[in-house]
Amino acid sequence: MQDIVAEMGPSFLGTRLKRLGERMQASANVIIAEAGLPLQPGHMGVIAALRTGPLAIGRIAELCGTSQPGVTRAVGQLQDLRMVEQAPSSDQRSRVMQLTAEGRRAASLIAAEIWPRVGQAAEEVMHTAGGDFLRQLAVIEAALAEASIAQRATGLAPASLRLREYEPTLAHHFHDINAEWITTMFQLEATDRDVLENPDAKIIAPGGTILFVEAPGFGIVGTCALQKTGDTSFELTKMGVREAARGLKAGEFLLAAVIDRARSLGADPLYLLTNSICAPAIHLYAKLGFCHDKAIMAQYGARYQRCDVAMRYAAG
Repeated sequence: MQDIVAEMGPSFLGTRLKRLGERMQASANVIIAEAGLPLQPGHMGVIAALRTGPLAIGRIAELCGTSQPGVTRAVGQLQDLRMVEQAPSSDQRSRVMQLTAEGRRAASLIAAEIWPRVGQAAEEVMHTAGGDFLRQLAVIEAALAEASIAQRATGLAPASLRLREYEPTLAHHFHDINAEWITTMFQLEATDRDVLENPDAKIIAPGGTILFVEAPGFGIVGTCALQKTGDTSFELTKMGVREAARGLKAGEFLLAAVIDRARSLGADPLYLLTNSICAPAIHLYAKLGFCHDKAIMAQYGARYQRCDVAMRYAAG
């Protein structure tokens, strides 16, 4: 299933972390409800802070690393639940809050039964990612405290697209980007699966190549292959660009690079097979020097059931 948020890469980091947090909090909500407590995950930071004793609203916000309005809202909800009350204070300029007797009982139950269960489950999830995720998270938080995304983005012009050579660690991009567009418009055929699932054996080993285009803030957004089909013949195949990269001209950048690579390999003929439904792609192929060719269709067109267009590179 397509995941546009994941495809957008670092540009959607905040949205992705928010989505992750919502998923984890939804599960925590279930555990809290099972314990018979009328609380929400958003209350946990306030309760954890107040376990140490009475604190001003501003101090709670500092300890939780969240906005003061958000803490004020959570404290108000906890007051309605009779978990928190205002504590006596000689400083009239700030509200000092403390746990009620009911709040202390709830805090003890949470510390004994809820936090350990949620923490153990979270550790299990983090273990699947490898590395010290919490340390990495702390580093990111420290970097944002030093300079926000807005501050870092101010005055930065988009960097140029970058060409990447094939390596086994990028094979999943070759598969996923192509499987995405093929299944959206057609059906994966046996020849598609054979190439997408075995790029080293079917493309690289026989003398072909696979290139990728990487966009700043997005990561790998496109790929294309040159598959050797004869002594000097090469098929330009499995070219796809993610929807997230629209407007970046990643397809034209990638196609130009693949044509240059084909020239260096002495490709003759350099051809491609496609379907008339792919009108934007056909327009791009023609723009960069490909022409419709009946001889190519007759010689190679039977490879794909969906093929009704064959083109040969004719520019010098």
